[in-house]
Amino acid sequence: MSRVIAVTNQKGGVGKTTTAVNLCAALAELGQRTLLVDMDPQGNAATGVGIDPRGLGTSMYQVLLGSADLSDCIQATGIDNFAIAPARLEMSGAEIELVSAFSRELKLRHAIAPIVDRYDYIFIDCPPSLGLLTVNALSAAVEILVPVQCEYYALEGLGQLLHNVDMVRDGLNPALVISAIVMVMFDARTRLAAEVVADVRRHFGDRVCRVVIPRTVRLSEAPSVGQPVTVYAPTSRGAIAYHELAREFHQLSPPASASGGREGTTA
Repeated sequence: MSRVIAVTNQKGGVGKTTTAVNLCAALAELGQRTLLVDMDPQGNAATGVGIDPRGLGTSMYQVLLGSADLSDCIQATGIDNFAIAPARLEMSGAEIELVSAFSRELKLRHAIAPIVDRYDYIFIDCPPSLGLLTVNALSAAVEILVPVQCEYYALEGLGQLLHNVDMVRDGLNPALVISAIVMVMFDARTRLAAEVVADVRRHFGDRVCRVVIPRTVRLSEAPSVGQPVTVYAPTSRGAIAYHELAREFHQLSPPASASGGREGTTA
């Protein structure tokens, strides 16, 4: 059964794309068939695996507007078992163009349906806002993975996300659950980082992953060369942490709603 996971946080700059790209790469190295769907108009997921969004003939923009199938958009990344459905800047116009569309919140769910059984994991990288693109992602997913930066105001952002998830669950996707929270950009030199991790664990318990992702130079450098850190610097602390996170996440039992499938997704 494929697991469909939205990677989201309402705050910007918290490592959503970094986590999505590197977790996908690490799971692929475990032999898991992995697809990353980019719903962020910035297109950083594509550049993070060495694809120039400007040279794409088909992107998620065409998929959402119904002029292309998702299978037409999927690109190889050069890493075995890891494919990507990239986005580019024109995606920012999709929210306006979809306003009057029928079932506009379910476009991504319907697009994923024909290909869902081809992959073990489908991750959806969301933009940092609750617009129509993020709502589409949350409507298509069963699970949510939340990267949380180990800095002040971390819980404030989580509170807003929980409220938004409740709204999507009530109106569009009752199967949706937050299955994992990942603490990222951890700086062991500061007391604040440790306090933030402890605070989030106190509030969310075992939904917070055991593995914590450190703040490292290699993680910051990897996107500039178009590679996941697991390829760019496979022995670095960041790469080791994402490999450990992939193993932990893979062993995590899917939520009960996820294991039961999604109405309208596999039809």
